[in-house]
Amino acid sequence: LRVQDAYSLRCIPQVHGASWQTLDYVKEKLEIEMNAATDNPLIFDDGEKVISGGNFHGQPIAFAMDFMKIAIAELANISERRIERLVNPQLNDLPPFLSPSPGLQSGAMIMQYCAASLVSENKTLAHPASVDSIPSSANQEDHVSMGTIGSRHAHQIIQNVRRVLAIELICALQAVEYRGTEKMAPFTKDFYTEARKIIPSITQDRVFAKDIEAAASWLLEIDWNSFIHGSLPTT
Repeated sequence: LRVQDAYSLRCIPQVHGASWQTLDYVKEKLEIEMNAATDNPLIFDDGEKVISGGNFHGQPIAFAMDFMKIAIAELANISERRIERLVNPQLNDLPPFLSPSPGLQSGAMIMQYCAASLVSENKTLAHPASVDSIPSSANQEDHVSMGTIGSRHAHQIIQNVRRVLAIELICALQAVEYRGTEKMAPFTKDFYTEARKIIPSITQDRVFAKDIEAAASWLLEIDWNSFIHGSLPTT
């Protein structure tokens, strides 16, 4: 008897909402820095006043990137837990690993491995780069932000998250196929139909790399504002 759904299902709005709020914060900080005077020295228009300052320091961006890394990585973290619930027959009464031939075909087993690996990699990449500093320029630049490293790690986390979400989509489509589409809401069924044009059913073991990349690209291309308001573009 299941009294309540797991947190990874019940708390999607709370987790995703917190990530969205973080992105709003990051956007605000980046816009401030993009519109700031970060030259050094600062030369004022009369040409006679020159001030050596520190507006060039990347600490605001470094902190923002580190914060964003944590927020984005968590989207994959909770997604991987939902993937586990899709492939584990003890949690869903579906075929093991959504396999068409359990015991003979691996189904989505390796994709779950992949998702778990990407989530674990994100945990390493999410370590704040801004806590590090190393002197350079003959010790003149004796405290640096490491914001570039944080930005590079953030970019890699985003790519990893895209692939984890794609794996969740592939598994969800397969689970729906086993459950049957007759009970789906009309719009959800339309989404399923369009997604199936991109991602074929799992009928036997195959290399899923192309499916994952195709699903990740499709999710990125969707106009989610239109999607929310009930208009899904056809492929």
